[in-house]
Amino acid sequence: MTESLKSLLLILVACGLVIASGCDRRIYTKDGVTDGDAFFVPPDALTDNSPDTRSWVAYSLGRSTCQLAVGGDNPARNNSFDCELKARKILVRSWLEQSRAESEDAYLDALTEVSNAGFLGEYVWFYLRRADWTAPDDLQMERFEAWRREQLRGHKVTTRLIGSWNYASP
Repeated sequence: MTESLKSLLLILVACGLVIASGCDRRIYTKDGVTDGDAFFVPPDALTDNSPDTRSWVAYSLGRSTCQLAVGGDNPARNNSFDCELKARKILVRSWLEQSRAESEDAYLDALTEVSNAGFLGEYVWFYLRRADWTAPDDLQMERFEAWRREQLRGHKVTTRLIGSWNYASP
């Protein structure tokens, strides 16, 4: 298990979330309630050792954990700048921790460059923002725009959510 997945499991426990394993594939539910607020990860994704899949599973768990922590009747619909930024940080950290000798992923490499340049928040705001998000005060959009024009020519954003929000079995 990579360090980022270990860290994510510790976050889940610290947040008071229920972690389940076994054949039902449920990762957690909110307050033990099975009213449509469970996130499922396909078993084959949990056993896939490819660095890109492992990184996207970490992203998916990080994002869904944040959505669940925000709460509400339908956590799957929670979408915030903070949740997306936290999940992209987990994605980059997981990608960097993987043994990638035989693995390439242009998107994950580009996102790592964005993070190394200190523009991950700006990236999330520029490429992924939703109409209901409030802009954080500390974004340096002018600096990012200049950097982006040079470093991210022809860039295409990728999001691989591995798993799905669904109704848990009663």
